[in-house]
Amino acid sequence: MILSWLGLILGVASILLGNALEGGHLDSLIQPTAAMIVFGGTVGATLLGATTKDFVNALKGLSSVFFGAGKADLDGTVNQLVELCKAARREGLVALDRYIPTITNPFFATHLRHVVDGYDPDVLKQMMEEEIELEEEEKISAAKVWESAGGFSPTIGILGAVLGLIHVMSNLSDSSKLGAGIAVAFVATVYGVGAANLILLPIANKLKKAASNAALENRLVYTGLLSLQSGLNPRIIEERLMGMLGKGSEAGANEAQIQKKAA
Repeated sequence: MILSWLGLILGVASILLGNALEGGHLDSLIQPTAAMIVFGGTVGATLLGATTKDFVNALKGLSSVFFGAGKADLDGTVNQLVELCKAARREGLVALDRYIPTITNPFFATHLRHVVDGYDPDVLKQMMEEEIELEEEEKISAAKVWESAGGFSPTIGILGAVLGLIHVMSNLSDSSKLGAGIAVAFVATVYGVGAANLILLPIANKLKKAASNAALENRLVYTGLLSLQSGLNPRIIEERLMGMLGKGSEAGANEAQIQKKAA
């Protein structure tokens, strides 16, 4: 979240500062006509190429980019699963019912309920696999909306530049209109390329990463719940989950340290 704001502010500020150091003025970059062409055209092209669901999800994704909403807590999920495994080993699966209200991940809470209710392992496995795949596809599709906008923006900026030059060429006899036409032409290109590379494509990349992390979190839940249901030792489950995070040796090292202290 902090990096998103920092990156946006730093990127825009660097361009404005560079413009000032070159002797440019902020007023020269404020061109309502160019903004209307580039931003209006980009939104229009994006709407044409997206479904309503994907476009709404893309807008909702901004909360995760700039405010950290719905951020995956991978280590926290592993800790929760290990604690549930220990509780199930002590008290049985039915006792896990009281833990469900404390779980904020809907996927985790829903399928823990299914474990408690005694769903067949094969049925539960298939249900979770389908839900993981569907949710990841939806999040990736939302990210692609921003990626598409990032592709349209520079091209429409060039279109704005061409329109500006056409205006200039048609008014060569009137020198008072030349400056405005040239300004629209070049500023439209700046808007298009700048919006794509400073805002739209970075947002798409961040949403793709968030989708990947959310899918990994759900796969941790998938592995943990199936292992819990099969009655595996909590230590084995922890090592398996930590291995999925690339920390397999860490779990083993922690266990060895505990045994050393106990000895």
